[in-house]
Amino acid sequence: MLRCSSFVKRSSSNAVVRSLITEASSGLGLGVGATGLPAGASSHALDLVASMPTPRFYSSLQVAPDVSSSSLVPLSSRRLRELPTTNAAYTYNHRLQHYRHFSTTNDDSLPPREAMHYDVVIVGGGPAGLSASIRLKQLSSQKGIDLSVCVLEKGSEVGSHILSGNVFDPKALEELLSHHNNCDDEAGKFINWREELLESQDSHATPVSEDAFLVLTESGGSYQIPNIFLPSQLHNHGNYIISLSKLTRYLGQMAESLGVEIYSGFAADEVLYHQNDGELASASGVRGVATKDVGIGKDGTPKDTFERGVEVLGRQTLFAEGARGSCSESVISTLQLRQSGNADVQHYGLGIKEVWEVPPEKFKAGFVQHTLGYPLQSSVFDKVYGGSFLYHQEPNLVLCGLVVGLDYENPYINPYLEFQRWKTHPAIKSHLDGGTCIQYGARVLNEGGYHSLPKLTFPGGMLLGCSAGFLNAVKIKGSHCAIQSGIIAAESVYESLASGEGAEEKTVATTGEVNAEEPLVEVTTYAENMEKSWVYDELKEVRNCHSAFSKWGVGAGVVYSGIAAHITKGKEPWTFPTPVGSNIDDAKTDSKATKPAENFQPIDYPAPDGILTFDLLTNLQRSGTYHEDDQPSHLRIKADVADVPKNISLQVYAAPESRFCPAGVYEYVDEKLVINAQNCIHCKCCSIKMPKEYINWTVPEGGGGPQYQVM
Repeated sequence: MLRCSSFVKRSSSNAVVRSLITEASSGLGLGVGATGLPAGASSHALDLVASMPTPRFYSSLQVAPDVSSSSLVPLSSRRLRELPTTNAAYTYNHRLQHYRHFSTTNDDSLPPREAMHYDVVIVGGGPAGLSASIRLKQLSSQKGIDLSVCVLEKGSEVGSHILSGNVFDPKALEELLSHHNNCDDEAGKFINWREELLESQDSHATPVSEDAFLVLTESGGSYQIPNIFLPSQLHNHGNYIISLSKLTRYLGQMAESLGVEIYSGFAADEVLYHQNDGELASASGVRGVATKDVGIGKDGTPKDTFERGVEVLGRQTLFAEGARGSCSESVISTLQLRQSGNADVQHYGLGIKEVWEVPPEKFKAGFVQHTLGYPLQSSVFDKVYGGSFLYHQEPNLVLCGLVVGLDYENPYINPYLEFQRWKTHPAIKSHLDGGTCIQYGARVLNEGGYHSLPKLTFPGGMLLGCSAGFLNAVKIKGSHCAIQSGIIAAESVYESLASGEGAEEKTVATTGEVNAEEPLVEVTTYAENMEKSWVYDELKEVRNCHSAFSKWGVGAGVVYSGIAAHITKGKEPWTFPTPVGSNIDDAKTDSKATKPAENFQPIDYPAPDGILTFDLLTNLQRSGTYHEDDQPSHLRIKADVADVPKNISLQVYAAPESRFCPAGVYEYVDEKLVINAQNCIHCKCCSIKMPKEYINWTVPEGGGGPQYQVM
């Protein structure tokens, strides 16, 4: 798999890793243990650090190695030279051409961008995008007409930006594997993905053995809700505790083995719209995407290392970036897909997660626990939507986290510190005592559900997975829906591009380029097939549950969810959210849910102890986050609301961004906003919860961001 971004030196020496961490730990005032890691870190933690992808990225909180300039090779040059040619019908030279016709950026001072051509371009190397790529290549092999497929992934490697709970429902994955190697459905059932995941990624898929749902009290007590009273979608029999970042790497290897071209460290920065008169307002479809220019300094001027991005053109472009993806949001807004789908605005939660290694006596393989109550809700009328998860994954890992609905009202809430406080509850602390935290991260997730699904298709492309919003918030799962959407998208696209007279002669796999005269096709069968799938059945059944929590509080929300799960099963004739239609600017977004600080009191959070609870910057090191320092900030204040930070956010809401960001990116110094973009872990929370949504989240240079290994 092609990896890396910017300019890097390859090194896999454990001694180098140890020395770097030792230096960083000393500089930060941390004790250093016998292993050369911070005091308390285990040998498993050393293995985790040593296993990080080559080339290694060093956090801005760590000390980077000495690298001579002679050992540096421009990534773009290396990447383009190493471009695989897995389809014999065409070569790299056919793909890479000067091709500016569809570009939406017209800057005569810059050299023209090169262009690469594919039948299908997939933006995002997560479960949805990779599943789509795999299914497309399966069909190519089975049907005899080959489609060229490209996956762009902004992380340094596939899986490095993937974070999830994760109790995994395998039904969609098993359907995908049932088509593998030209086998029929019955034969496909014998592909043991659990064994292959362990063999290829050294990661266990642990069967769920015990399911508990607790209500935690502030006094340290807890009450278990009998499973018989819980929604059936919360039952986890037959599911597995996994690392989704590891599963994604497994899918990436499978995709490459089938001939999918995966470009890690290539950040899709710009959507290339089909414009009828050269104006963005006239955009009627999508021709592809352009990757980000690299080698631009903080001052916005090109450095000696400057290189233009590449236009990646496709007959169909599939957006699978995950929740709040920047290109996906551009498409939804520009092509007005939410209005066309008569959909509510999307709502989000912020998931914050740690992975711990625990002693054998604390480990219970397959144990799953979810909670409500402390610390987010103290009464049945509290309207803060959220809860916690705690899973035991083999060999001895505990995955724990807190999800906070971003439609909360109190600007003094600090989700990260709520998570740290949650770990001190006896029902949680007992699982972590004596353990070591080995990784940290955060990511937003969709919570709008069925009502917030936009129109899925448009001329030239479609939305997949969490880019569309396919997450079941009641079930606390979305990976299975993402994979299923990828399967259905691939089948719909293949049928569209590979059927009819002369279909094979039109493929880029045959011609080497996209025909600029070929009309953009809207593959509406994808949306039709999704509506007939179990994904829509799942989401429709619980479509009113999130709104019930928001309207009436946690007590009534739980009751309503029980009624929906056991009695109405989604057949109730009413609906709570009001579809947006054409009045999207009037919709109540998560940003608008925040109320002025004068209505609340500041929250006094306990200081971290460094053993069970941690300060933010210490934990941030565990995410492996790194960005090239000398580049413009990818977190940009929108020009039309430039006065909001000082005059509204600080004065009216007491600077909530200094609290809700789980990476310490935003702070006020002498009443001036400081953006520490190098800390960003790409959770996307700031683009959602800022007063008046004043931040435009764009991609940094490819490969920047977190380096998740076991998330």
